[in-house]
Amino acid sequence: MPAPHLVAVLIRDGVLPMELGLVHQLFGSARATDGTPLYTVRTCATRPGPVRTDADFPVYAPHGPEILAEARTVLVPASHEQDERLATEPLPADLRAALDTARDAGARLASVCTGAFVLAAYGTLDGRRATTHWLSADRLARAHPRVEVDADVLHVDEGEVLTSAGEAAGIDLCLHLIRRDHGAATAADVARRTVVPPHREGGQAQYIRRPVPEPGTASTAASRAWALDHLADPLTLADLAAQATMSVRTYTRHFPQETGQTPLRWLTQRRLDRARQYLEETDHTIDHIAGVCGFGTDVSLRHHFHAALGTTPRNYRAAFRG
Repeated sequence: MPAPHLVAVLIRDGVLPMELGLVHQLFGSARATDGTPLYTVRTCATRPGPVRTDADFPVYAPHGPEILAEARTVLVPASHEQDERLATEPLPADLRAALDTARDAGARLASVCTGAFVLAAYGTLDGRRATTHWLSADRLARAHPRVEVDADVLHVDEGEVLTSAGEAAGIDLCLHLIRRDHGAATAADVARRTVVPPHREGGQAQYIRRPVPEPGTASTAASRAWALDHLADPLTLADLAAQATMSVRTYTRHFPQETGQTPLRWLTQRRLDRARQYLEETDHTIDHIAGVCGFGTDVSLRHHFHAALGTTPRNYRAAFRG
């Protein structure tokens, strides 16, 4: 087995404990089928030692920036007391030097929440799409006009540079990276271990108007559960609305309020999730998988697969099954 993928978490005074913890929890839970850990997570700072958090307790960073030379992924959590200052102040020299070490080693860089201000000040987001917490998005865009800031998504994957929105979106980012590295089945296993949703689409809105319907109000939840059992069928908006006992017009208004997505986009994503599972875990033909997942033909599956993942079903299967 190859050595575990080293994830370095670069923390600063004011770090949010939740963001530090979720990185260790999620990557630390990822296992190969024989139980071998797929990642090693290490916490570092520009100077090893105690680091203040935004809570009433410190944490200890056992490693200095030298560990970034060994990391394949470097993740920068937020520090609200420092991040937005970077909109008007230069990046501290020691932090720039640490990121130089990571860049020279070829590590991919990722941020959670306002950690995006660090990557923007470093210059690695110039000419790229990025996101941050929606409350800070305008400030990031004004301070860094060369960055295409998108405040309406949970995370943005630009290849070797990734950004995510508020703290909970860091969970989605970590699962996305695990899924990208080791496939949907491994990411789903990590999600089950930590009791979180296995996949929230990165393009889902940060702020969902009504994630939990108020008691006594109509909800699309039952129709979504029904749809998951009928993905092979040629489902229409009218079919989904009927399961929620709503008109199509009312259904299309309620659905984004509860999920952050249109019904058809949500349905396509669930079908892609199912197709990825079949590609990773079965020997079914591409044509068969297209049928049972509701795409109809292998041509349609390939089209949607490439649009969403930038690869073909056949290449995806080869990557995750050998």
